[in-house]
Amino acid sequence: VVLAAVEGACTDEFNMHGLLATTWFSGPVIVVNGPIARAIGMNNDVNALGPGNRANATIGRALQLVVRNVGGGRPGGVDRATLGQPGKYTACFAEHEDTEWSSLHVERGWRADQSTVTLFAGEGVRGVVDQLSRTPESLTRTFAACLRSTTHPKLALVFDAMLVISPEHLRVYREAGWSRARFRAELEALLTIPGAELVRGADGIEEGLPEGFAQLDLPKFRDGGLL
Repeated sequence: VVLAAVEGACTDEFNMHGLLATTWFSGPVIVVNGPIARAIGMNNDVNALGPGNRANATIGRALQLVVRNVGGGRPGGVDRATLGQPGKYTACFAEHEDTEWSSLHVERGWRADQSTVTLFAGEGVRGVVDQLSRTPESLTRTFAACLRSTTHPKLALVFDAMLVISPEHLRVYREAGWSRARFRAELEALLTIPGAELVRGADGIEEGLPEGFAQLDLPKFRDGGLL
């Protein structure tokens, strides 16, 4: 799993050097799918994104040590992150795969019985609180509203996000008969934003997109950028 993560980090598509050289917070997040996650005892349940599991902790840490000690990606050198974030010590977990809702690796074109490692450039973890929504329509609007704030509510088109759904929230979708594909379609529609809300000066905020985007409807995330 560590070797697969290192290989993924070294691809042009992931671009580990570019990720290090940015001044933004982001670092590699590793998601493991398939039989290997169970075989090595990874945590894909309670506290999956937290401490307490040897495999989760050591896989992510091993990748970071390779980046620093083999690739030379040290803070203040190649690593130019202004502040960084704790996930740059280690960020690795396994997905709790659900046959009804499919899984990340199946959605990305692999078979369910294959073991895969997905690398994502993540800025850190932010929570979504919604204790009242009992319909998928309401809950999806909550997710969209929170996701819109990624990096900045008025910036769009070039960003990525990974949404990790808790069992309580997933139950809302399963009981309503929503598939993973329908959820994605509904969420992406809600994350298509009128350009007039995003341009510089809108809402009294100087940050934003150039005025030429004002007449367009724009996706918050780049194509394929929402996992």
